[in-house]
Amino acid sequence: MPKTAIAIACIGLLTLSGCGNTAYGLKKDGQEASHAMDNATHRVLSAGAKK
Repeated sequence: MPKTAIAIACIGLLTLSGCGNTAYGLKKDGQEASHAMDNATHRVLSAGAKK
């Protein structure tokens, strides 16, 4: 196998790995933001109910 083909294959693998990590990070960030919004909404609604 020529060295250029190996280099292209390695670059391709690194690119795919980076995309996978980015997608996982975005999913995790979205879940954390959703939980934070749920918690904030609950606090606001419960504070209004105490009045």
